[in-house]
Amino acid sequence: MQPKQAMEGGVETVSAKGGQTDLRDLTPDRLRDYVVSLGLPAKRARQIFTRLYHPGVRDFAQLGISREVTELLAKHASMSSLEPATVEKSADGTEKFAFRLADGAVIESVLIPEDGRHTLCISSQAGCAMGCRFCLTGGQGFVRNLRPAEIVGQVLAVMAHMVENGIQRATPRELLNNLVFMGMGEPLANYDTLLAALTILMDDHGLGFSERRITVSTCGIVPRMDDLGRDIRVNLAVSLHAADDAVRSRLMPVNTTYGLEALLAACRRYPLGKKKVILFEYIMLKGINDSLADAHLLAEKLQGIPSRINLLPYNGSGETEFACPDAAQTLAFQKVLREAGFNTFIRQSRGGDISAACGQLAGKS
Repeated sequence: MQPKQAMEGGVETVSAKGGQTDLRDLTPDRLRDYVVSLGLPAKRARQIFTRLYHPGVRDFAQLGISREVTELLAKHASMSSLEPATVEKSADGTEKFAFRLADGAVIESVLIPEDGRHTLCISSQAGCAMGCRFCLTGGQGFVRNLRPAEIVGQVLAVMAHMVENGIQRATPRELLNNLVFMGMGEPLANYDTLLAALTILMDDHGLGFSERRITVSTCGIVPRMDDLGRDIRVNLAVSLHAADDAVRSRLMPVNTTYGLEALLAACRRYPLGKKKVILFEYIMLKGINDSLADAHLLAEKLQGIPSRINLLPYNGSGETEFACPDAAQTLAFQKVLREAGFNTFIRQSRGGDISAACGQLAGKS
């Protein structure tokens, strides 16, 4: 029999251990309420929260708090953690982590090193329901939403892996320079959990990631883009991939619900801080969206939106209907956008030899 699932503000908080509440699902405010419900003083919550998010802490005995409190927590709650089922390392240093969850679902995270800095690409769902035709994750289909503990757990597990492999920093937060929600799943389709996970990751008494260190990517769920801009401050990335509705709808089914006009209007509404921009991601597909006419149309559509454009050479794998344009065509496309005043970069693929590049995560272990 499955344990009854507790819900906190729309976020599932049950663990696999006897239906107990998983403390790593709880935001600081909800942890305080939970601690008080156990008869402990509210001030204990901050102490517990701070120690929950030290890389390598996997059970209550490692929290370094009194035995009485440790035993009380162990009796009523749980503390989940993720352990990699596999770790693959690319020739370029990129590492892909596969995590098998308690119910057997598999998710993947990708650690990208560059010039002494590290970016972690994390998943928000097991599988994805968006069905983008160029994406292996979308081809896998949707399995389920992740819980906050399963999102934050990816960060903690990779941090622990880095420490175990000799990477040292003054604080745990400094192990990772940036977090990007660009792994498996559509983050805004798991909105309540995303918000809880961001709150945990950004709290100064936990891991303390600032808004400029976190980027949330979406394929364009317009109402949730408005919610995100209202509820929390993070960087926004938009998977655009086409400048006209016909092509985008062919590539991305979400466009039939939220077309380009609505999507770009939401981008214009999105609250940006000083010198902030929206990152637009554009996969280059030969003969589909890579013409100079497409580049001019893209420049026209994005006028007035503070933007950075990343052109992503298509990472094909196995049998596919798509192909990557040659380098000269991609450079010509970039030139049109740059001459129109847009900061435009051709992003080099990382981890392609281990299926860790953009669009290649498929949750196989």
